[in-house]
Amino acid sequence: MHAVITGANRGIGQALDHILQAQGHRVTGTSRAGSGFLSLDVTDPASQLDFARALDAQPVDLLICNAGVYLDKGQNLADGYEAPLWADTFAANVTGVFLTVQALLPNLQLSPAPKIAIISSQMGSSTKIGGGSYIYRASKAAALNLGLNLAEDLKHIDIAVGIYHPGWVQTDMGGTQAALSVTDSARGLANRFEALSLETTGCFENWDGTAHAI
Repeated sequence: MHAVITGANRGIGQALDHILQAQGHRVTGTSRAGSGFLSLDVTDPASQLDFARALDAQPVDLLICNAGVYLDKGQNLADGYEAPLWADTFAANVTGVFLTVQALLPNLQLSPAPKIAIISSQMGSSTKIGGGSYIYRASKAAALNLGLNLAEDLKHIDIAVGIYHPGWVQTDMGGTQAALSVTDSARGLANRFEALSLETTGCFENWDGTAHAI
């Protein structure tokens, strides 16, 4: 299997890279800075085009849209959440997912059983209203909606799409007090990706395989 992971230079993406390679899969990881990975700024159409050209019509069996940002952590409702934070967050967490899928659609169609995994968050679910983090929550809700609609549109060309909550993970984003190690989250997610099929396309699941309410 050939897997592509956006944002593979740290956190969950890096752990997924290590786990999938240890399982014997071929992994192409990306990061904005390159640094041992293929360079990809998911927000930049020109970068997406260069990345697709670098893959040179290679089949992609699993596309993991993991790259994302959490720029409004700790912002104050009274004077925070400036407009550029909204634009930059949605560019990475929503538009970036769409552009990556769009750029690699020909590569996915070369696979006999292609899959797309979108890392969203329970903070994007309408059942997890907790206040604050308005930009991040809205972007992850949009990523969830995007994934559901992609699943509908891509099913007829046999591409399965799953959307996943990775858990509250001990990363730069999740913080040291988070309940779940990066390795445990990534291992659970890898199992979910393996189980994804056309029969389960459009699923929104937790890292441990339990269904998550939309």
